[in-house]
Amino acid sequence: MSRRIEIEITSLNGEVATWRAAGAKLPKGVLQASLVPGGPVVGTVYRADVEQYMEGMEVLSVLPAKTASPLDPRKERIELILSDKPVPDVTVTYAAKGRGPRRDGDDRGEGRRDGAKRGARPASKERSSDRGPRPDRPSGDRPERPVGERGPRTERPRTDRPDRPGRPSRERSGPPGAPPVTTTFRNAFLATLSPEQLPVAEQLLRGGMPSVRTAVAEQNKNATAQGRPTIDPGTIERIAEDLLPKTTLAMWKDRAAGALGAGKELRLRDLRAVVTSAKTTSLDDEARAQLKDLQASLTNRLEILRTQWTEKLDAAMKSNNVAEALRLVARPPDMSTRVSSETATALVAAVSTALTAELDVATWIELVNLTVETSIRRNVKPLGIPADESAKAVAVKNAGAIPEFAKLLGMKVPPPPPPTRAPRRPTSGRPSGGRSATPRA
Repeated sequence: MSRRIEIEITSLNGEVATWRAAGAKLPKGVLQASLVPGGPVVGTVYRADVEQYMEGMEVLSVLPAKTASPLDPRKERIELILSDKPVPDVTVTYAAKGRGPRRDGDDRGEGRRDGAKRGARPASKERSSDRGPRPDRPSGDRPERPVGERGPRTERPRTDRPDRPGRPSRERSGPPGAPPVTTTFRNAFLATLSPEQLPVAEQLLRGGMPSVRTAVAEQNKNATAQGRPTIDPGTIERIAEDLLPKTTLAMWKDRAAGALGAGKELRLRDLRAVVTSAKTTSLDDEARAQLKDLQASLTNRLEILRTQWTEKLDAAMKSNNVAEALRLVARPPDMSTRVSSETATALVAAVSTALTAELDVATWIELVNLTVETSIRRNVKPLGIPADESAKAVAVKNAGAIPEFAKLLGMKVPPPPPPTRAPRRPTSGRPSGGRSATPRA
């Protein structure tokens, strides 16, 4: 879609004139002198309809510059007639006593009497009117104040509300806990580009190389339909490939700045994703400093989670809460977290002792399902299976994960089940750079 701007003719060379935006420093492009009515004049400002393309701007038409309007030839101008009546320089209006009328326009007494707009219950007003005067506040004790007299005004203590923290522009457009969206480094990067590189960089920021190819194909399609010359996709691709590393670096810096600004409010998986995506980006000194701070923050948070997880696991083992211990072992705070050999040996013995034929069927099935999700499942040796069809079916189903079930059932030990992979979430518009977590076999 074309748009109208003001251009200034900077030079004239035969049938070609160079122009720049009015007030700019450098020339923007060239145009045919025949487009200018009356011929172009160097230094003159014209109105032009331009179209923005990947390689720059194209002038579609040129109109004469705006001229001053005539001085009301039809006498249609509205004149302001000043009054000769003297008026005071300052007008003072005193506010009425009380808090004034309600915001909805009703009088305070009438609004409370009918309660139509405020939704008040009439019964509550009737009850208050039936109570009569309060015994501790007789009506005759209040002195009458003459009309028009006002006592000294007492200042009420004002409680200042806490200042709202300043919010940078375009921050936190995602869900709570996600890294704030900042564009500081992207804007600084775009400011260093030439007019020919700017449209290409904007497409790279939107969707990378696929977005650039789609934009070039769409522009060539429209140019062919309108009979205009097309552009060479190879040239645009070379420009995009040169700008791609800088564009990726600017986007990563913005993500890192948002993660550092969020602090402890940032979710751990989002922080890990930002740190991991740095491996696919060519970092400069500033980005390396950001990465160092992010890695330190990630390490500190993981250490805190590991300490809390270990304390909960030790407490569950001391209280002989086998189910809670199995849940904690199945879901460590980090994939690199391992259970100590002493804790693993003690947990295997506790689970093997608990899985007996006399145990309640529901509790027995729950412990089996929790054991299958842990890494110690093949070392567990249950002492028995309850005499119930549902418990026997669970034992047959999990005989590959817990080989001792096959021995108790008198069947051949099946192969262990393949590792299950979590369903992949749909990818968003921007690459996250993180690795998908897979439950441990």
